[in-house]
Amino acid sequence: KGLKGADIVMMLRLQKERMTSGLVPSAREYFTFYGLDRKKLAFAKPDALVMHPGPMNRGVEIDSEVADDAARSLIKEQVEMGVAVRMAVLDTCARSNS
Repeated sequence: KGLKGADIVMMLRLQKERMTSGLVPSAREYFTFYGLDRKKLAFAKPDALVMHPGPMNRGVEIDSEVADDAARSLIKEQVEMGVAVRMAVLDTCARSNS
């Protein structure tokens, strides 16, 4: 239901180190309920784009087929631009505090 009509699907990394706390029984079960695959992505708009800041846990929060879909995935570009964007934000913050 949460993906219905979405223009953008933003995924976040599940921290595997938190899986040992018992909140997530297994990576497989997490993917079954919450992982993004083609079947779940079909609820979004047909031209919906997929984002993920990286690093990805393939098969946990996102299926490789979805992550590598050149027509819908912005993940590579997002990861490539991530450092530059963070540098620009830090520069802006530093200048505003001067």
